[in-house]
Amino acid sequence: MDRMEKLQYLNQILLDEMPEYQTQAAQFPREDAAQRRLLRSLMNLRPPMPLKAQFLQVQDEVLAEEREARGVVDADALPAVASNPKIAVWQGDITRLAADAIVDADNSALLGCFCPCHGCIDNAIHSAAGLQLRDECNQIMTAQGHPEPNGRAKLTRAYNLPANYILHTVGPIVRGRVTRRDREELAACYRSCLELAAEHGLETVAFCCISTGEFHFPNQEAAEIAVKTAADFLRRDTSIRKVIFNVFKDLDADIYRSLLG
Repeated sequence: MDRMEKLQYLNQILLDEMPEYQTQAAQFPREDAAQRRLLRSLMNLRPPMPLKAQFLQVQDEVLAEEREARGVVDADALPAVASNPKIAVWQGDITRLAADAIVDADNSALLGCFCPCHGCIDNAIHSAAGLQLRDECNQIMTAQGHPEPNGRAKLTRAYNLPANYILHTVGPIVRGRVTRRDREELAACYRSCLELAAEHGLETVAFCCISTGEFHFPNQEAAEIAVKTAADFLRRDTSIRKVIFNVFKDLDADIYRSLLG
């Protein structure tokens, strides 16, 4: 199959599973960009269900081709900041990073974003990793039996991402003024991810800007907490030898570079 045939095949499988979206899907033109947007939308909407081997094979081919087209960034090659040889700052798409683990900022359901093509980091990571990620997260949450508390961490495979694993954590949602509990829970997110990574012998961990954006934690204060928590952890004798602060917006890039030199 060529790329268009793959996209149409995958979309038809998902529409057979979710026929309630047939009418909306018919409005998408039969051209590459539109069919790819439809595929991402359907993948975002699909609840955890058994996955067919043929679907996964074709899905993985499409995602692998896109991964190579975006370009993979070697976390080991990123230069350290002047103030700490174990910390790097990199501005770009976290789904391009070949690190031992990247961090996903989740909601308490831990199943990824169900809003089609939403701009959050959770949506980006699940969309690039593939539907296997939602399935594994669902298995974890079903076994747990309750929503994920703030400040904890879970580890899954990364599937079609260049990273080896994904660390999932739920940060605090700020409503109004930042409270002491908000600060403690955000610090716990960074600490829990690093502790879990160290338990598994991982060496490079890339963090997104947890709780900023949709969860409204002020960017400057969130970065200060992130840097302090990571720097304190890196004084320990663990397997972790590099922490990457991945930023996407210029605002966050300026903040982290100001804090770290």
